[in-house]
Amino acid sequence: MQRVRYLKSGWQLLKSSCEGAAKQANTQSSASRCYSHASSSFGLLFDIDGVLVRGKTPIPAAKQCFKNLVDRSGKYKVPVVFVTNAGNCMRQTKAEHLSHLLEVEVSPDQVMLSHSPLRMFTQFHKMRVLVSGQGPVEEVAHKYPAITRVPPTKGLRPIDAVVLFGEPIRWETNLQLIVDVLLTGGNPGSTWSSAHYPHIPVLACNMDLLWMAEAWNPRFGHGMFLVCLESLYKKVTGYKLKYEALIGKPSVVTYNYAELLIRQQAERLGWNTPVKRVYAIGDNPMADIYGANLYNRYLQSSRHTKAQMQAQSAGGSIDPSAVDDTPKMTSAELGGASRVVERDLPEGCSSILVCTGVYSKDQQELLSDPTKTVTEQRIFHGHRDFRFDPSLTQPSFVVHDVKEAVELVFKQEGWPLQ
Repeated sequence: MQRVRYLKSGWQLLKSSCEGAAKQANTQSSASRCYSHASSSFGLLFDIDGVLVRGKTPIPAAKQCFKNLVDRSGKYKVPVVFVTNAGNCMRQTKAEHLSHLLEVEVSPDQVMLSHSPLRMFTQFHKMRVLVSGQGPVEEVAHKYPAITRVPPTKGLRPIDAVVLFGEPIRWETNLQLIVDVLLTGGNPGSTWSSAHYPHIPVLACNMDLLWMAEAWNPRFGHGMFLVCLESLYKKVTGYKLKYEALIGKPSVVTYNYAELLIRQQAERLGWNTPVKRVYAIGDNPMADIYGANLYNRYLQSSRHTKAQMQAQSAGGSIDPSAVDDTPKMTSAELGGASRVVERDLPEGCSSILVCTGVYSKDQQELLSDPTKTVTEQRIFHGHRDFRFDPSLTQPSFVVHDVKEAVELVFKQEGWPLQ
């Protein structure tokens, strides 16, 4: 059974480890840094593919960028978290790989994979689940549950849900087995039946239609695999495939979880003030930029709602002119509304688009003209369950590479980079 695993009961999800975390930053330049903390505090979210690396090759600006982000002892000056839609490896492995490429220490606690937010989906922790993906799928899944291989010729106990980690190697094999499971109510040894609708829950991690590796042109991502699965299911049954959750960029639950990791990094750096702003640096307008802007919209809506509730509790009334008129987010965009953790949130999230990955300099004219963007982007590369909103693909800033991105952020925040 190629790259597909059956999970035993007992799903223990990722736990944030405190081991190996960044310690309090070196006191070098403490006067200027303390001044900066008093006026501004921020965190950085870095996409990986197309921003820091192309396949296994580091982007030249990345090394210099990270040399500027650590002090002489190698400690980070600001909270840094790596947010990738990849999910075909362990956090420890990804951290070691980044440490080698960037020549700075990267802790697993700074790495967020597409499936990391699954730890919040506690109702699935005790279920038998079919997982699909590539790479060390069994090892990755062991971080959530205990799993075992089940030969296809043996009888199987019913499967309760399907979790899609990422695109597999042999698409046809996984597509066949997933459809078998959905059309038999989790009993792939029985006969297909359209009576099994709504089907058992499906949770998908990573919606990227395209991603950038060493090849000259973008490669098909897990989002393309989902398009195939959705089309096959619709063609066979006449029904729409439904998702219990869509996890990974650009869903709000992913950025909400990433901000929690930023908060933890700030605490380990010894910061005693909350992170006020998050900067998300990416190369994919439909994943990185759309997601950061969607999260910023969520933050503004949450702040507005909180202010209105405080006004009401103080005996005041709602100001009709201050009603929040931003579009309401769908459950898909939130990644599962009940999973978004409410706390003292940042004031906002800014999106920074680099030109070293999926997006290139040739497309800058497109972003500079919102009217043209609406016309040109009728071909929507986002997931089926996300609304087409051209304004969310417009970055706060466009720069050449990640080094320029970090320099821009430090300038915006009034921090010395050296």
